[in-house]
Amino acid sequence: MNTRRNRQLLEIAQPALAPQEHIELTGMANTGTVSVKRQVLTTALVGVLSAGMVIATVQPRPMYWVLTAQRLLFFDGKTATGKPGKLLMALPREMITAAPLSKALLGLGLKTVLSVQGEDKGLKMVFPPAAKAAGRDFAARIPTAS
Repeated sequence: MNTRRNRQLLEIAQPALAPQEHIELTGMANTGTVSVKRQVLTTALVGVLSAGMVIATVQPRPMYWVLTAQRLLFFDGKTATGKPGKLLMALPREMITAAPLSKALLGLGLKTVLSVQGEDKGLKMVFPPAAKAAGRDFAARIPTAS
């Protein structure tokens, strides 16, 4: 993430922080889960409606993330300007664990799946090639799922 986007993220995150809470790490990742069934249905539906002229894909939502000593905060990354948007979710850090990093995007990026205590589904985070270093730093700071 470039310096300007990082500064914008810090500015938008600051009001969401609790007193004495400090930012340890920031970055961007495609976050969420999209089932294969949903991908196939969307592609087929758009293909039929456009007589094969348009192909559509569904992918996880880009989100900026901020890791503090207490929480993991996610901010909207899909804004018209590309600037960090509103706070989408905040997870208590002691309630999350991460699967070991693995290759994603044809081996160019990295991915992990966060597990949150009390939740059935995991939250997949895919770090694009430009964010691999931040992904490694992130994974090193989150306990590994057992």
